[in-house]
This record gives sequence, structure tokens and C-alpha cells, in this order.
Amino acid sequence: MKRLTLAVLAASALALGACATLAPYGPKGGPGGQGFSEQRIESDRYRVTYDGVGAPGPVADMAMLRAAELTLQTGHDWFEITQRWTDGNPDSAGGVRPSVSIGAGSGRHGGWSTSGVGVGVGVDLSGPSRTSTTLEVLMGGGRTPDRPGAYTAREVRDNLRGRF
Repeated sequence: MKRLTLAVLAASALALGACATLAPYGPKGGPGGQGFSEQRIESDRYRVTYDGVGAPGPVADMAMLRAAELTLQTGHDWFEITQRWTDGNPDSAGGVRPSVSIGAGSGRHGGWSTSGVGVGVGVDLSGPSRTSTTLEVLMGGGRTPDRPGAYTAREVRDNLRGRF
């Protein structure tokens, strides 16, 4: 009976996890949807946001991909990330995350005296949670500056495009 209960819990967790997954790369489909959006701040400065579900890493990569595409679409060669915001938990990929607890106790129940040690197993069925990355980028032409936050747009696009 315990095996059947665990099997049902595991199957439920997998089904719930399948409901909330990172959507394919693309523009945001509306309020609460997944995808990219951008806001022009100045002629060479944009704020790029990617809203998704799951681990922050792939969502951040999608924001970088969009920044690279936008840089090329606006006739620039490179972009520099001047600010970055990430909303979401480091473990927001969700899934079955088991937890184990151990306890000991004793007590008196009526005429009986009891003591013992127990082991419990819990399962988190919450599934993936929402996460987003926002990049404020400054774009430019010519040679990419030799600074840690500066990227060659064509290289970023070519390296990340095949992943999504």
C-alpha cells in the first residue's frame, strides 16, 4: 500500500511539473504570459525583460538572446549590460524535491507508556515557479569595448539561438 501511495505521489508531481514549463522562445503573449518584451529608453539604450517559468539560468539566457537580436535589429554591433535584475528563486525549476525528517518522542496514553523514533518523508509538489530577468543594455557600433559587461551581439545570438 505504501508503494502505491508513493507511486501516485510521484506521478502527480510529474503531471503538475509538466503543466508549468518554460515556453518556447518568443515575444510575451500578454499580461502574465511568458516571453520577451523591451522598452526603449534612449536611441541606444533599452530595457529587455524575459518572463518565464523555471530555473533562472535559461530565462537569463533568453534575455541575453533578445538583447543581442535587438542590438542587431537596431543597426548596432555590440551591447553592454549596465544593470541586471533577476526575480525568482535559485531553485525555482520545481519538480519533486524530497525532504526527510527524523524525530523521537515518548508519552503516556492511558495505562500505556510509549517511546520511539520516527522517520518521515515529504514531497514538494509545487512545480516550477515564475522567474524573470531584466537587462538594461547600452548599444554601440564598431569594435566591442573591452569591459566585462560588453558583448558582441552577433556572437551572442549565434551561440544562444540554437539552444531555444
